[in-house]
Amino acid sequence: MSTSSRARLGILLSGRGSNFEAIARNVLAGRLDCEIGFVFSNKPNAPGLARARELGLPSGAIDSAGVERTVFDLQVVDLLKSHGVEWVCLAGYMRLLSGRFVSQFPQRILNIHPSLLPAFPGLDAQHQALTHGVKVTGCTLHFVDENLDAGPILLQATVPVLDNDTVESLSSRILVEEHRIYSEAIAWVLKGNYRIEGRRVIKT
Repeated sequence: MSTSSRARLGILLSGRGSNFEAIARNVLAGRLDCEIGFVFSNKPNAPGLARARELGLPSGAIDSAGVERTVFDLQVVDLLKSHGVEWVCLAGYMRLLSGRFVSQFPQRILNIHPSLLPAFPGLDAQHQALTHGVKVTGCTLHFVDENLDAGPILLQATVPVLDNDTVESLSSRILVEEHRIYSEAIAWVLKGNYRIEGRRVIKT
């Protein structure tokens, strides 16, 4: 385990992990004052894990198939804590965390969602936005609780919905903003200059 005094992030992903890559680039370039303690996936063949290995970052997986949710989550918690993880960043992690997991990292779990919450929670948010005909959507960086896409909101970024948008084109433009605000939010919370009042996150 590192003896560094810098905060240690645990990154959880289930797929390609593009948000993980964006965070990692900023950490490795010294633009974020933290280090990545562990990259985890519930999918052993997730492309994001291969990328973590290429970057020389500690990483591993536990296959979630057929494992009861709380049992699985506690296995993940043990793994993260064994690597000194203090903050957890969800980067396309396609599982709803149990209350037992959340309680181990209170107000220290972050997630990015491709809509302006509370609009369009859950899966296929970009498709939902197009189906509903909204003119503006975006992404939301929020603290995680045991409910789906429901924790206090840290940052949001807006993206216009164009008349000729497809799910793919809209998703691509939202992703640019996701990559930007995720690292911005990490830098903010690591400085500790905020407080949470109910559902509101207020800079101090």
